[in-house]
Amino acid sequence: MPEYKAPLRDIRFAMQELLDFDKHYQNLPGGEDASLDMVEAILEEAGKFAAQELSPLNQTGDKGCTLTDAGVIAPEGFKEAYARYIEGGWSGLAQDPEFGGQGLPESLATIVAEINGTANWSWTMYPGLSHGAMVTLETHATEALRDTYLPPLVEGRWTGTMCLTEPQAGSDLGLLRTKAEPNDDGSYSVTGTKIFISAGEHDMSENILHIVLARLPDAPAGTKGISLFLVPRYNVNEDGSLGEANSVKAGSIEHKMGIHGNATCVMNFDGARGFLLGEPNRGLACMFTFMNNARLFIAQQGICHAELSYQGALAYAKDRLQMRSLRGPAQPEKGADPIIVHPDVRRMLLTQKAYAEGGRAFTYLCAQLVDLAQKAEDEAERKRAEDRLALLIPIAKGFLTEAGVEAASLGVQVFGGHGYIAEWGMEQILRDSRIAPIYEGTNGIQALDLLGRKVMGSQGELLEGFIGEVMGFVDANRDNPEAGALLAELERQIKRWGDLTRQIAGSIQQDPASLGSACFDYLMYSGYTVLAYIWAQSAVKAQQALAAGSSETAFYQSKLATARFYFRRILPRNEGLAVSMADSAETLLSLEEEAFSF
Repeated sequence: MPEYKAPLRDIRFAMQELLDFDKHYQNLPGGEDASLDMVEAILEEAGKFAAQELSPLNQTGDKGCTLTDAGVIAPEGFKEAYARYIEGGWSGLAQDPEFGGQGLPESLATIVAEINGTANWSWTMYPGLSHGAMVTLETHATEALRDTYLPPLVEGRWTGTMCLTEPQAGSDLGLLRTKAEPNDDGSYSVTGTKIFISAGEHDMSENILHIVLARLPDAPAGTKGISLFLVPRYNVNEDGSLGEANSVKAGSIEHKMGIHGNATCVMNFDGARGFLLGEPNRGLACMFTFMNNARLFIAQQGICHAELSYQGALAYAKDRLQMRSLRGPAQPEKGADPIIVHPDVRRMLLTQKAYAEGGRAFTYLCAQLVDLAQKAEDEAERKRAEDRLALLIPIAKGFLTEAGVEAASLGVQVFGGHGYIAEWGMEQILRDSRIAPIYEGTNGIQALDLLGRKVMGSQGELLEGFIGEVMGFVDANRDNPEAGALLAELERQIKRWGDLTRQIAGSIQQDPASLGSACFDYLMYSGYTVLAYIWAQSAVKAQQALAAGSSETAFYQSKLATARFYFRRILPRNEGLAVSMADSAETLLSLEEEAFSF
């Protein structure tokens, strides 16, 4: 398994040079304490914790969790690392001081989560799920529930989960059957079975708080009849101490392809005592507080796997000797040259690098918008951030997770036969990455959400706002002779994005199935275009730094070379996508079901 080292220089570039996080924090209510020095110290310590505590457990955690009569046991070392995580105060980094948090910006916690997640994604899912539970309770729980359940959750002594999926109800939550019967004391008895529950049961914390979707007895059918409940693993006494075990337990651990270090459980609720969150029959709307947070977290998962696979592949490519450079021996004193000299290996490494670094900046942009949507004082600024997030979150989740799988696969390929062997750890990264395009709404559903609800549902307003932002950047830099070719291509792609959207809108009016036939290609086209915007910005910043006489020549030249590679070798994929998304739905639907045979 690659020995992870946090890419702090690139993190600083994305935060400070591209997105000016220092100014952002100074203008953000509650962000004043996130000074440049404090942020730097936090990132340094996060990098150390990830490298020293989490990275060594990544491959051993692949052995998986154990289900015993006493409950689920996490992999060796996970519990101890989590205890040190709590001791370091990491759990409440961005949480409200009222409940024991440090009150720092949400985006800073997001960046720390990326560092942890790259070192060990399976482990990071435990506090990651807890973070979503914190946000949900802060937003939708009563004052009494917040006072009882948030402080130990924020401290990290308790953890959280999200319980949506059922055996008969995957992404179609309208089919769920878990029921909640009211009790005389105002609580509810929750009964049902949930599957695929990450961090569903483990021995790392004292208590586990399950956020559960269920139906009240008089609930209407479909998604309009879903309510949201808090169900603790252990009941809590009035003084805050733990009481008897609740009627909820793991029935089994899912046998899965990857992320074996995280306990993905079948959870059985048998009249478990729970508490209503939010209004009755409004649970799905409440759950979106959790799900939008989770979708950005999963977008980061794609970047984490791309970065870790890149670090492993790069180290191997510099060390592995095989054949000679086509331009003549690069290291004639050795029997062969390192494989990094070969163009095809460079293609794979540059693809990983372009996804990891460009995707990192993409997720940081989204995290910055989350800050503004939550805390900006100006209502118009909050609205702009919410609109931008509505467009970008499905693109980030869908596109970056697809990119993460591609990058992880390329990492195996760079290693050749050794990449397929478990001891090197590269195949684990690929296995771990594959769940990301499925999590939190499959990428097909993200694509439907993007094209159907966000773009068409807003009459194109959300997209036009973003196109205007990109064109503003292009116009402001037209006189930059070094970036001229990149900016011209970015302008062509962004304008065609609008043209294709209008073309597809016309097709949908003629045949509603055109929405489903075009949406995934539309999602990927959108992702490649957003990443082109980010790489064009990166190129301009790099040129400005070099023109100003920066001594970090290699770093900025690397940015320029990667930007050129992205525009010339990856962005052209949009040409095929433009053709395929404009094709009729009939190509997909003309074959009769009975003709699908073997």
